[in-house]
Amino acid sequence: MGAGAPLPAGGAAPVSGAASTVGGAAAVAGASVVTVASASGAALSMAGRGGDTPAAEGHQYAPQWLELRESADAAARATDLLDPLRIRLANLPRRATGLVVHDLGCGTGSMGRWLAPRLDGAQQWVLHDQDPALLRLAIERAPRAGADGSPVTVTTRRGDIGRLTADDLAGASLVTASALLDVLTREEIETLAGACADAGVPALLTLSVVGRADLAPAHPMDQEVAEAFNAHQRASELLGPDAITVACEAFAQRGATVRVHPSPWQLDDRHIALTEEWLRGWVGAACEQRPELTERAEAYLRDRLAACAAGELRVTLHHSDLLALPRPTGCTS
Repeated sequence: MGAGAPLPAGGAAPVSGAASTVGGAAAVAGASVVTVASASGAALSMAGRGGDTPAAEGHQYAPQWLELRESADAAARATDLLDPLRIRLANLPRRATGLVVHDLGCGTGSMGRWLAPRLDGAQQWVLHDQDPALLRLAIERAPRAGADGSPVTVTTRRGDIGRLTADDLAGASLVTASALLDVLTREEIETLAGACADAGVPALLTLSVVGRADLAPAHPMDQEVAEAFNAHQRASELLGPDAITVACEAFAQRGATVRVHPSPWQLDDRHIALTEEWLRGWVGAACEQRPELTERAEAYLRDRLAACAAGELRVTLHHSDLLALPRPTGCTS
């Protein structure tokens, strides 16, 4: 999830070898400031990079992290974007056949649990993820009814969402994702925007990090850690906090009407466990990017964790939600 969720508010991090992604960044498990263990001893995947983002083949995302962040994600998503989305969906051809929603990088299915009960009519959700274990969890926990009591059904699809085409979206009513954009490359976002535009399918893409984390009370190292974390997010051609701007441009260039709304995590003494995990991942990614920070960062992290445990720390992790409404093409359901 991005540093704005990190790594974002906004979705998760791969658990592979010695590294785990937190808040959108990969944290080196060997460093004391970044070791994050689950009850089973496995490294937890972290936030900003998408608790709900797709994992590379062979990587897995920790469901513990996705569960920990789900309530903060739900509270943060921009409900102001739902009315224009509902209007578009209500005007789709053959509306009586129900909605077909493609959830990209679905993780444990948190986006469906949030969105399906807010939409009227029968819905078929197509859940995309690389991890079969997460897909099984998503099916088990899938919502059963829409806002008006209409049935919700679920199917799954494994594959590389970076190669999505208009043909893959044939019959789709909506594409959605949570904490996904910041872990994509420019080429992958262009591909996604092109597929949606060519198929005439709206896209609701939530919890993209924007590179800002506000902590209160303030600390002299806050900005230094944030800058190092943002640099880490941009590694390997991933867009990190630049993703929302690139996505807006990509959809607009293809004729879509684009709306963006803030969707910050607001963490306080009600979210101590989540804040602690985010802090470890945020600081760990910063130290991986700038190893010279490690000694000072260990003291910084101890101070921040102590304030968190005492219920004295407040964190605002900034994200943005994007709604893209392409020109109808007649290809939608």
